[in-house]
Amino acid sequence: MNGPLPTRVQACRAGLLAALLSMLVFAPLAFGAVDEWAFLVLQGLGVLFMLLWVWRLWLDADLKLRWPPLAWAVVLFVIYAVARYLTADIELTARGEVIQVVLFATVFWVVASDLHHRMDAWVIVLGVTAVAVAISGYAIFQMLTHSERVWNVDSGYPGRAGGTFISPNDLAGMLGLALPMALALMLSAKMPWWGRVTLGMGAACMMAGLAATFSRAGWFASVTGIVWMLALMTLHRKHRLAAITCLAAMLIGGGFFVSHYLAKNQTFQARISGKGSGGQGVLDFDTRFALWRAAEAMWLDHFWIGVGPAHFDARFPAYRPASIQKRPNRAHNDYLNLLADWGALGGLLVLGGAVTMAWGWLRAWPLIRECHDVAEQPGILPEGQMYPIFLGATGGLTSLMVHSMFDFNLHIPANALIGVTWLALLSSVSGDVVPGGWRKVNRPMLWPVTGVIGAVVLCLLVDGWRRGHEVYWMARANEADVFAPNRAVLLEKAYQAEPRDFDVAYNLGETLRMRSFQGGDDYARLAREAMVWYARTVDLNPYDGYGYLRYGMCLDWLGNVSASKYYYQRAEELDWNGYFMVANIGWHYVQSGDYALGREYFMRSMGLSNESAFAGNYLAICEEKLRDKASGKWVFP
Repeated sequence: MNGPLPTRVQACRAGLLAALLSMLVFAPLAFGAVDEWAFLVLQGLGVLFMLLWVWRLWLDADLKLRWPPLAWAVVLFVIYAVARYLTADIELTARGEVIQVVLFATVFWVVASDLHHRMDAWVIVLGVTAVAVAISGYAIFQMLTHSERVWNVDSGYPGRAGGTFISPNDLAGMLGLALPMALALMLSAKMPWWGRVTLGMGAACMMAGLAATFSRAGWFASVTGIVWMLALMTLHRKHRLAAITCLAAMLIGGGFFVSHYLAKNQTFQARISGKGSGGQGVLDFDTRFALWRAAEAMWLDHFWIGVGPAHFDARFPAYRPASIQKRPNRAHNDYLNLLADWGALGGLLVLGGAVTMAWGWLRAWPLIRECHDVAEQPGILPEGQMYPIFLGATGGLTSLMVHSMFDFNLHIPANALIGVTWLALLSSVSGDVVPGGWRKVNRPMLWPVTGVIGAVVLCLLVDGWRRGHEVYWMARANEADVFAPNRAVLLEKAYQAEPRDFDVAYNLGETLRMRSFQGGDDYARLAREAMVWYARTVDLNPYDGYGYLRYGMCLDWLGNVSASKYYYQRAEELDWNGYFMVANIGWHYVQSGDYALGREYFMRSMGLSNESAFAGNYLAICEEKLRDKASGKWVFP
């Protein structure tokens, strides 16, 4: 027999809180949930979260939900995201981005409407703070032991610590969200002395972890968020002295840190001078500016609706500046990335949400201060203490907004999830003191709501099932030798699991092509099979220049050089400034016997990147052939 309704309601709400905490804890510990397997786990927890919320809506007949104005802006963006997905050029890429949008929107709606109660909010913020402290401790350990290992993999960032994130910038983004919250709780919440000391030690640990990242943008953003939070505290007479004291301590400690450590640290000096990136990816300012100009050009060419959800990376090669030869993944500026991917319409929707949030904040701020004066009760988790959470969320979101001008924290699932949670708490706390905003659950309306959530859950389950199997077969394929016949079999199973993945199709084509290029009696059959997979690659992703390039190479290999001209032209159009692409086009002209034109391509490739050993080797061949031809010798093409 079922228990009484209140018991089931409490159990459901506890399940919702546990599911949310599981996501908030798991994502930062699993490399930020940027890997596909990690996000699949997050996606599974999100499905559980949605199902529990539906159950919660049906259980309580008298349920009233807080529905802040910002929630309507989120609804509009989700509708736009789904519509943009349906018109996107690359289905799989758009699908993954829209799944993230829907997942984080659901977290916002549930936290803002149903998990904003004071005890729930305190559990959430203390849970995130504890995780941030633990990860900071790991980062300090990495720095002290000069370790580049993150769990079981190499980070590739010598001299910098990323904790459980691969990129130290991502850890800095998370700490920028968590540090203001910890300081706000320590300075303004009523609690026993040992609670305040514990939070103070945790904040000090996070500051040390932040310092170990050597993330210049992360430092600047975190300091901005903390200073803004402390500035707000000085407006309250009870906390003015504590805020000024904390700010003074930070200035003194920061000055000592800079003069006695940073001034002598080679990693920091190299990064501040722009002579070293300190790791992988696009990091120095000159490169960032070039990348931002490319993102701006991409947006202006697709002004209203952008290139498509998460399409920036796929479309980037056609806009590639000569100074950027690595794959940037994102624009390293969330605002430009938003415009490039979603266009002016997406930007206007986000701007509308930001204005709505700012208006609500301005209305709530004086009332929050008044409530803090009259409503606080003593105790470790007092019922009236939402003022510290309001301050901490404000400081954390300020840090996130500043950091997003230089990095892509909104596209790191762990950081985006914490940011969305802070935004929901801030919206709900503001709504608690501003009249209106409560909505009674209309029972007839639960049917369409349940239907929509059920459809979303079904889509997430189908997507998770397909991509989960694909990840499994891809992991096995990556363990096989690149020339082994069973690698192609494993890749084909991965493609069968997710037939919209152009990367799997391309890798399968590459495996068959490389086996064909080894020669043997079946070289022609393998080349033709590879061409089938390259054709599928460009069908699934029409902006993949390497699909066209490799198709043309197979034609050259089969002796049909004249027919390959179109594919090389198309490949060059899609990545005309990529050094490896240019070198491979030069290879085509070597196969056709045009050594003079091939020489031009190899020289251009070497001008784009001094890492082009392939171009250097073939350039020597072209020059030798041209010398022989100039001397009157017969040159075999």
